[in-house]
Amino acid sequence: MKTWIVRFASLYVFDVAVLLVVGWLLPSVSVGWAALWAALLLTALTLWVKPVISRWFSSRAAKSAHERTKAGEKLVQFALVFIVELIVWVLVVLLSGVNVRGFFWGWVLPPIALLIAWIIYDAIDDKVEARAGALYDSATGGIRGSKTDAAATSPASPAAAEGRAELNDGLTAEQRRMLDDLG
Repeated sequence: MKTWIVRFASLYVFDVAVLLVVGWLLPSVSVGWAALWAALLLTALTLWVKPVISRWFSSRAAKSAHERTKAGEKLVQFALVFIVELIVWVLVVLLSGVNVRGFFWGWVLPPIALLIAWIIYDAIDDKVEARAGALYDSATGGIRGSKTDAAATSPASPAAAEGRAELNDGLTAEQRRMLDDLG
């Protein structure tokens, strides 16, 4: 659950910034305060709807992949990515207060800008999510109370560590820590 909250929050903040930049750079796109709601929609669409649409289009395109050259296949892949980005952009515009004027500058160019932004986010998402996770942990650490904080920060006794190592349950130390974080 924490991972989804952190991923959603970090992508949301990034999407707000991207929408504001798109609204600032493109005079045909008016974002303003609608960026808050539009970013919420964009984040939800990116995390849950975009993968479904991408898989559907990819499965359709894969049926005829053997008939295309390598260059043709790359072109089809780029076109599919653009179509998915265009669908996401149209849904964001229709369901939020973002105003668009002009076909090319309002409907074609912003999905390309979103694609570039998501490429940038993909390159930095591990660092962003790690930092957001640390902020999440520090924020929820004060809420949980001193009992949980003391248990989380106090080192385990050597006997407890030895008992954990002897479990021989096939889990790595990292997997055990993740399971301990859940409970």
